[in-house]
Amino acid sequence: VQLMESGGGSVQAGGSLKRSCTASGSTFDVSEMGWFRQARGSECTLIATISRRDGSTTYDDSVKDRFTISQDNTKNKAYLQLSSLKADDRAMYHCATEPHQLVGSTFCYWSQGTQATVSS
Repeated sequence: VQLMESGGGSVQAGGSLKRSCTASGSTFDVSEMGWFRQARGSECTLIATISRRDGSTTYDDSVKDRFTISQDNTKNKAYLQLSSLKADDRAMYHCATEPHQLVGSTFCYWSQGTQATVSS
């Protein structure tokens, strides 16, 4: 499966950004998609997941109630709405298929990611 991410940008604290991810290739068997982020000097962290089958979601406590993951299965797309952004949210954001298979990765090596810059 190939992933193409878009939506990088810069915003002031308290603002919002939206990330998009398009999966292509052998997507039929993909059961879950997710978003990771990696700040400079930090490890790759799973922050949100969504089940392709029933749309159920999970969030890391650091982003709960501020970020929203969604999907459009007809277009093989996943989205991440980032709201109420803080300086701590400054990171590279990476989407993934079957994200639980990637938990524990030191680096988010599977994609280029998109940068979110938050200024205070």
